Amino acid sequence: MNVDGLVMAVNTHTFALWTQWLEARLEAAAGAGRIDVLIEGYFGFAAAHPNLWSAIYEHRLSDGMELPERLAEERGQLMQVVSREVRAILPQEKQDGADRLARSLVATVHGHCSFALGGSFALMGETNPLELARDRVTEILAANGRIGGPS
Repeated sequence: MNVDGLVMAVNTHTFALWTQWLEARLEAAAGAGRIDVLIEGYFGFAAAHPNLWSAIYEHRLSDGMELPERLAEERGQLMQVVSREVRAILPQEKQDGADRLARSLVATVHGHCSFALGGSFALMGETNPLELARDRVTEILAANGRIGGPS
């Protein structure tokens, strides 16, 4: 196994741990609060495992190398959790776009988390990046017809 293969295996295991982390927290959540659990779980996992979290986003496959399908499927389970929760609060007419919306929401939360952990928000004087992320997600979901009121 080469370095790329090793990093892919470690990162795939990290995705599995992260999925378990979120699912365990979702067990105690109900209704609209489940989205908050996802946001807090993103920040919480990244803060608890900063090196593993960073490795996911810093690794680039070598030219000509592709992620094996089995690993892609395992990694995709995390996004399936997010998509499932987003789909659950969208009206029927928005269901077709739930996966795409979920990916965009993850990117929004990721940006806030990355700025928080990297110190950029502190330099800007922002003291509650988690609340900012929650507010942005709430606004985006409201604009997409969120069912169930605010989180």
